[in-house]
Amino acid sequence: MPYPTSPALAGRSLLSLMNHPAGAVRDILDRADALKAEGEWPAALSGRAVALIFEQPSTRTRVSFEVGIARLGGHPVVLAGRDMQLGRGETIEDTAKVLSRFVDAIVIRTVDHAKVVALAEHADVPVINALTHDHHPCQGLADVMTIRERFGDPRGLRAAYVGDGNNCCHSLMVAGALLGMEVVAGCPEGYLPDPVVVQRADVIAREHGGSVSVVRDPREAVAGARAVYTDVWVSMGDEAEEAERLHVFAPYRVDDALMDAAAPDAIALHPLPAHDGLEITRAVYHGPRSAVWDEAENRLYVQAALLMHILG
Repeated sequence: MPYPTSPALAGRSLLSLMNHPAGAVRDILDRADALKAEGEWPAALSGRAVALIFEQPSTRTRVSFEVGIARLGGHPVVLAGRDMQLGRGETIEDTAKVLSRFVDAIVIRTVDHAKVVALAEHADVPVINALTHDHHPCQGLADVMTIRERFGDPRGLRAAYVGDGNNCCHSLMVAGALLGMEVVAGCPEGYLPDPVVVQRADVIAREHGGSVSVVRDPREAVAGARAVYTDVWVSMGDEAEEAERLHVFAPYRVDDALMDAAAPDAIALHPLPAHDGLEITRAVYHGPRSAVWDEAENRLYVQAALLMHILG
């Protein structure tokens, strides 16, 4: 079957979802659905090489990208930060220029979002953000794919994020906004999502019939929600604040009681790895209301679909 390329994605980098139109996101999700339904994938990346740079530990991101590229007939080149001259002082500009001579796209997982922006500015090939402190667009795509699978067109659907207003919170807001969802983040004072992201996401959402907002009370956030999302309380780099974070976030734990405050058919989402009894209980993420494992699997399909559109 033919695989048309979205003109809004072809040859472009993906650093966050904020600069891409809603139609492009729907194109990615439609292609991801098709890949998930098909037993045999096309060799759409035959003869293509994709660099995968990991400056942080990774399970789902690395495996899903590596497997997806291979199943599409491409060649994944996995590079840990310690394996590269970038880790020994080579500049981002030089790294971008060199890798652009060898590969057709660069995927990078790092902390500093400015590093990904700089890499994209100097590379001659598309760059995909596989996680920074500010945005996690591939996770956001998997999140909304999972919501669409369970509920169909999510326009007007309420999704609640509870906990730390971090990169996953930002990306759910933007992905949900592009699909016309009502996204509500319940976060404690001092750990709110970036107000610039919230404002921009709300503008996008209202263009598509949805909204994005922030509240302090987790039960207010989940009221009527059909998806309840949380993430770790102590991310990589936040270990020095662990004791304080565990205290502040305790009321935001996703347990059976909080799920009962959501819609009767609500699903629980988490990007993983989960910490049993902290941000979510095992009874929830291993229970009948969990969509966590589908969400993890869907990383494979949305990332493969994204690469098909970007590399044509």
